Amino acid sequence: MSEHPQRWFAGLVAMAVLTGCTTTATEPGLRPGQLLTARPLTTAAALPSADTQLITYVSDDSHGEPIVVSGTVSVPRSTPPDGGWPVISWAHGTTGYADTCAPSADTVDGLVHDYVGLVTPILDSWVTRGYAVVQTDYQGLGTPGGHPYVDGISEANTVTDIVRAARDVDPRIGSKWVVMGHSQGGQAALFTAQDAQDRAPELNLLAAVSMAPGGVGINQAVDLIRAGSPEAQAAQRFLPLLVLGAAVVDPSIEPDRIFSGQARPLLTTARTECVAQVNALPLVPPGQVFTPDADLDGLRAYLDRQDPVRLAPRVPVMLVQGSADAAVSPAGVDELAKAMCAKDVDLDYRVYDGQDHRGVIAASLGDVRNFVDTVTAGESVDTCPH
Repeated sequence: MSEHPQRWFAGLVAMAVLTGCTTTATEPGLRPGQLLTARPLTTAAALPSADTQLITYVSDDSHGEPIVVSGTVSVPRSTPPDGGWPVISWAHGTTGYADTCAPSADTVDGLVHDYVGLVTPILDSWVTRGYAVVQTDYQGLGTPGGHPYVDGISEANTVTDIVRAARDVDPRIGSKWVVMGHSQGGQAALFTAQDAQDRAPELNLLAAVSMAPGGVGINQAVDLIRAGSPEAQAAQRFLPLLVLGAAVVDPSIEPDRIFSGQARPLLTTARTECVAQVNALPLVPPGQVFTPDADLDGLRAYLDRQDPVRLAPRVPVMLVQGSADAAVSPAGVDELAKAMCAKDVDLDYRVYDGQDHRGVIAASLGDVRNFVDTVTAGESVDTCPH
């Protein structure tokens, strides 16, 4: 079956209500991480070496309100060790804002397969090493409501709560886990590294791996674009996602009043298609993206809250960056590493010469494995100068 949770979940809930055996996320008594639905998945979104389930579960948005989230749970076809399989909770990179951009909805000819297909072999390699791999779609991708793009609190909630839900899917899954993410997910991994121990004390978060994390100095993008700065053009493809995402969290932000007529196709495409389709649109001169009277204060405030520089992760962190990354500034990630060192975070920072934004995922795999093995063994990691 290729249908996605937003369609089949409504039918499941309707049937279950008739038999009196389910609840929905708007009803009282639901707990974060509660499993709602699960069924086998064999599409391109499944990991080849695993048995994969497509699930929906309960989490919270950044205001603490309950939400329904979709994702996948993949377990090895092997006997688990004592204590159960350890877990990799994968936080995916930018795919888009529309429901069709949910990674769990991926197909071989889907709009996000260029990204999901790239990541799948990497995640599958963790299954063959004896890890369960869980992948949240985040809030609003594939489930009702908008997607609050780069909202660190909701990202961390959904990344953490899918580990809880996975243990209801398969009790052979253990409590030890590592959060790992790329781009948007790299930022999400850092928010998770700060918040997860308080949110889910019954779980044992060992470490975080953040690959090419977005968000450093992100609030500056608004003023650079408004000022017509040429260097801001690289941020243009993410701008409609940022504005739409901010409006989910802060309804006073009105996307249709922010974008000029010339830039409106960016917004229209982002609402219905995915990041590759936004990227294919012609660039708008930076000084002509916003309407002259656009109120951008709410957007600036939202973006400022999502900057990972403000975080102090509470578990060891591996920070990974490519020197040829045109989407996430290597200089910004350098600043992020310095900020973490100043806060005495246990940090392993690696820069891969010549690797671009996506290439760094595969290039870092061997070092990431060594890092995870090191923290799992209880050994220290720290590349900060002292």
